[in-house]
Amino acid sequence: MKKIYLVYISLSGNTQSFVRRLTSYLQFQSDMEVEEVHVKDLVKEDIPFYALDAPCVAFLPTYLEGGNGVDNGDTEILTNPLGDFIAHAGNDQRCLGVVGFGNRNFNHQYCLTAKQYSQRFGFPVLDEVELRGLNNDLERVGKKILGLLENE
Repeated sequence: MKKIYLVYISLSGNTQSFVRRLTSYLQFQSDMEVEEVHVKDLVKEDIPFYALDAPCVAFLPTYLEGGNGVDNGDTEILTNPLGDFIAHAGNDQRCLGVVGFGNRNFNHQYCLTAKQYSQRFGFPVLDEVELRGLNNDLERVGKKILGLLENE
């Protein structure tokens, strides 16, 4: 049986809601084992980071300091522990890509953190989702993940 980790950080609950619905979707569409890793919980419970033993996909919201994301305000805040987890023990080599979350009202800053992770770690931005995402977002992302695992 194939396994995948859905590694994420959620501060407002939007990303967590999507990941939980995506877990159900992936389990319904396949016999895959899906394990959610909420990095915020690891930090809060003082659980040490660990090496993943299967592929993962990262999910993260965009929280940046003020500005417009072009000239200023493109520095990630609040989600840094997710980057630390991905960088830990070669987890970045197991990461198939990142899905960014944001609010389209923020224009250039929309999903900018996901784009920064893509550049930093060298994996693709698989998709972008606004706020909690709609059912068509869930299905689109789920199909992309299943397709990536088919080729593993």
